[in-house]
Amino acid sequence: MTRKIRLGAFLPGGGQHVASWRHPDQPVDGATSFAFHRQLAETAERGLFDAYFLADNLAIGFGGAREGGNARIAGFEPVTLFSALAPLTTNIGFIATASTTYEEPYNTARKFASLDLLSGGRAGWNVVTTTGDPTAQNFNRDTQLPHAARYRRAAEHVDVVKKLWDSFEDDAFIRDKESGVFYDQDKLHESEHRGEHFQVRGPLNVPRSPQGHPVIVQAGQSEDGRELAAATAEVIFTAHQHIETAQEFYRDIKARARGLGRSPDHILVMPGVAPFVGRTEAEAREKYERLTALIVEEDGIGLLNGLTGGTLDLRGYDVDGPLPPAPPTEGMKSRQALIRQIADENNFSIRQLYQWIATARGHFTIVGTPETIVDTLQEWFENEAADGFNILPPWLPTGLVDFVELIVPELQRRGLFRTAYEGRTLRENLGLPFPINRWAGARATAQAAE
Repeated sequence: MTRKIRLGAFLPGGGQHVASWRHPDQPVDGATSFAFHRQLAETAERGLFDAYFLADNLAIGFGGAREGGNARIAGFEPVTLFSALAPLTTNIGFIATASTTYEEPYNTARKFASLDLLSGGRAGWNVVTTTGDPTAQNFNRDTQLPHAARYRRAAEHVDVVKKLWDSFEDDAFIRDKESGVFYDQDKLHESEHRGEHFQVRGPLNVPRSPQGHPVIVQAGQSEDGRELAAATAEVIFTAHQHIETAQEFYRDIKARARGLGRSPDHILVMPGVAPFVGRTEAEAREKYERLTALIVEEDGIGLLNGLTGGTLDLRGYDVDGPLPPAPPTEGMKSRQALIRQIADENNFSIRQLYQWIATARGHFTIVGTPETIVDTLQEWFENEAADGFNILPPWLPTGLVDFVELIVPELQRRGLFRTAYEGRTLRENLGLPFPINRWAGARATAQAAE
């Protein structure tokens, strides 16, 4: 099959841009409007997106900060929302974020297996470690776990969840009314996991779905994040401002995966892109400037406070002066470094910096016509920088509709994107292999060796 661009749609109902809720097109209650989320899901499916992607917070605001949140300050728990949206859609996948830091593997495995079954095999789990002391204080801790400790826990957490997803073999359920045999007891397996962080006996009380188990997505870019992604992820959501850094990340991840015995083709790298698209350059620029003008200074500074680690309060600094030094924290280390890189490379003032990152918090913002935007996407796709993109429309629904009606046809015209869904499961549409049940696989190997 000819390689095609994969597309995720990152669609928080409150909008992506920090000021999106103030835009005339954006519903002010979008974050908690089910009808609006349904509209977004249907629009993304009309545009043949692979998946609807949602992040999650376990505290008020971004990283626990009340400033800079606005319409993102409160919203739905993603798996709950996606469980309601799944029966109203047919092909689009649903990638929900859940924390390995504050969830138990059994609960994570159970809710994602349930979503996967409810959706007919269209679920994905975005694996994250969770930062911020305000979040820790919601979960019986005073301070966040150190960065390295979070990733050790995450690696074990994913391992346990995958074991639990293999509790039932694919053909375990016989459901024979005549004989009275409901399932084959030999095809139900306990996990019996005992590790540094978790003790989980299993088995899970949810069967496998048509795609075997949910697609595993990961978004870390630090050294620990790359190790976890190369070992476990099937899709990687990453942030880059330049094709050169995207290529370095892409090649590094593929090499690490190959070194671990995985096929590099079974890991899709999908950088985030926030497009302002217009039929002319002037129209695209007007859309960008209109949204930028709606930023409340306090919100912009609050956003920067969170993204720079939370230890530097910029409210006392001249917003037209440079970003002061900020020591790295135990939070999102790669994002802290990226924000510093953006400020230094562009010689941005604090105001200019928050105006630039207000759209996508460090992801690549691009302003232009369908042709110029697709030129960039094609360059990254064809030169080992991306297998696809996670699209972050700056405001909703218009930013998503613009992409579907202006960008998708240009991608299709160039033969870069599908004209119809390839299958019914998220794995089929992403071109990812079906995961063989570990117990069935071991038995088949043993039988072949006899």
